[in-house]
Amino acid sequence: MTPLTELAQNAAVGRRTAVAAAGGALLVSTFGGAMAAQAAPLETGPAKMNSVDLNALTSQARESLSNAPVVTVAPDAELSVEKSAVSVVSAADNEDYQAELAAKEAEEAAEAAAAEAAEAAAAAATTVSTASSVDVPASAIGNSVISIASRYIGVPYVSGGSSPSGFDCSGFTSYVYGQLGISLPHSSSAQSGYGTQVPASEAQPGDLMWTPGHVSIYAGGNTMIDASKPGTVVDFRTIWQSNPTFIRLG
Repeated sequence: MTPLTELAQNAAVGRRTAVAAAGGALLVSTFGGAMAAQAAPLETGPAKMNSVDLNALTSQARESLSNAPVVTVAPDAELSVEKSAVSVVSAADNEDYQAELAAKEAEEAAEAAAAEAAEAAAAAATTVSTASSVDVPASAIGNSVISIASRYIGVPYVSGGSSPSGFDCSGFTSYVYGQLGISLPHSSSAQSGYGTQVPASEAQPGDLMWTPGHVSIYAGGNTMIDASKPGTVVDFRTIWQSNPTFIRLG
């Protein structure tokens, strides 16, 4: 065996050996496999940990997939969608809508009528207050004849008239007394023959007051209410006749 052969054997088993080769005058120091071929470095740190974590996650994912329920659908399966019919009704044919519309129109008409009536009443009140040229005596208040006659203040004088659209003197008195059940002819001279004549000192509101060619209703004091002449309206007026005849009716 030569010194070189022994060196090779020691290197093969990886032992650290010091060999002295005296015969060849050669000294060789060797450190076995550690010097002949360096081992690969040990994996440490983040790179080693990432590899471990990834392997663990991969194992968990595979286990979850294997345990997950599997839904299978037949190749010839069909999807059905329920359909519902939609009907459209025009406003003209919608009975509920038409009823609601009619009710609203009726309500608006009623409100308009009420407003118109209130306006007419206000106008009538204004007409009475502005048309009356004299104060009505307190004695006439509550008298049924004067109360009815007062409703027509402001009605224009119309020759031959005997309605609220227009009165002449005898048409006015016959219309007022007619509402109390007392019938009078439409003539001033003919009316003078009805009832009972009373002296002026005993005259009372509501008595008929007559002079040739004219008839009116006595309202107490020096006041009467009548349809006087063309161009005027029914109103309370101061008595202008010098010697009227007072007639009590009923």
